[in-house]
Amino acid sequence: MDINISSIIPVLNAVRDSLMNRKNVVATGIGYKITAGKKTGELSIVCSVERKEPESKLMARDLLPKSVEGVPVDVVATGRIRVFSSPTGRFRPALGGVSIGHFEITAGTLGCLVKKNGELYILSNNHVLANSNDASTGDPILQPGPFDVGMNPADIIAELAEFIPISYNGSGSSCPVANSIADAYNLVASLTGSNTRFRAVTVQSAQNLVDAALARPLNPADIQGDILGIGAIAGTAEGRLGMAVRKSGRTTGLTAGEIEQVEVTVNVSYGSDRIAQFRDQLVAGAMSQGGDSGSAVLDNANNLVGLLFAGSDETTVINRIQNVFSLLGVTL
Repeated sequence: MDINISSIIPVLNAVRDSLMNRKNVVATGIGYKITAGKKTGELSIVCSVERKEPESKLMARDLLPKSVEGVPVDVVATGRIRVFSSPTGRFRPALGGVSIGHFEITAGTLGCLVKKNGELYILSNNHVLANSNDASTGDPILQPGPFDVGMNPADIIAELAEFIPISYNGSGSSCPVANSIADAYNLVASLTGSNTRFRAVTVQSAQNLVDAALARPLNPADIQGDILGIGAIAGTAEGRLGMAVRKSGRTTGLTAGEIEQVEVTVNVSYGSDRIAQFRDQLVAGAMSQGGDSGSAVLDNANNLVGLLFAGSDETTVINRIQNVFSLLGVTL
């Protein structure tokens, strides 16, 4: 069998759910096999686990195969993967890489500026701008974020415009029809004086692809299109295995890494026992920490390849920018 990414994808798709249901597995993807701590040139299915355990301590059903249909299986310990919402000055105009956040969260990162219907918007994560689904249209967005002493109303830079809802494991329906009916009831309730708040959402499938949201700046003069420490975005590009990437974030600033896995399915913790599974993600190495969520991820030619949203001490998880732009209906 000639092993390449295209030939591995259907193999991974066939066993993905089985692998994800095994103990400690938090992500599956395609990457180069690691041997003795060094990357080899051998493509493999990569299973990321919270921690490695001796086979003797695992039930038979939780043992990971050495290979699947001739494709090697590599196991890497990443720890639990979580969204980066953690606890740094005020910028006017504000640019990509600086602190920002919904008035009820801690702080995240302003990703970049995008356009929709001729209007400029701020792009970042749902959990940064929309409080992990718990926000409503028009909610104030602060720069810097609340954890960085952003004050409401003095530091309001934008208002929430739209977000892609996150579907949590065991949560309610993500059916577009059901959501449309719910939205209609919410609108009627608001017109009749109910305290129910209308939420502007764009429904994604039950399989999460992105953690993304848009904010509408109150004054276009308060924002600019550059990324702090990087400069102007040149365009967009597809994230590829082995691609060198970099980002500018509110916590770790300008950092660089490499895309280590593609076609990744990952379980992400949103705190309070809320877990959401994301598919079609990119995974890079340890190039981010809490508060870097929302950072734009670019290649060395300044092409935008993704939106950073989660990770662990060992890994960084990135939404493919093609999915972000498609679901939100935006462009650069």
